[in-house]
Amino acid sequence: MFAIVRTGGKQYRVAAGDKIAVEKLAGEAGETITLGEVLLAGEEGVVADASKVVVSAEIIAQAKSEKVIVFKKRRRHNYRRKNGHRQLLTLLRIVSVAAA
Repeated sequence: MFAIVRTGGKQYRVAAGDKIAVEKLAGEAGETITLGEVLLAGEEGVVADASKVVVSAEIIAQAKSEKVIVFKKRRRHNYRRKNGHRQLLTLLRIVSVAAA
């Protein structure tokens, strides 16, 4: 069975055993959480009632993504700014996608 869940403003298609990286969620490695907003669920082409589906996941780790360089420049004004950003991520392993 698969489900489409929304977390951190993005949507992910998940099934049991999948590993995904999402925006930072509260919790330590090893904890089990439930992903609340299930948008769609189904199995082999048959769509199920998403309001009765529960997606549970285990937190593998809290991590940071790759560094993104932000460089701003204005020509002929001696204006240069260089910044770096690393987004905080949570790595999840989907434990189960099941009807409640």
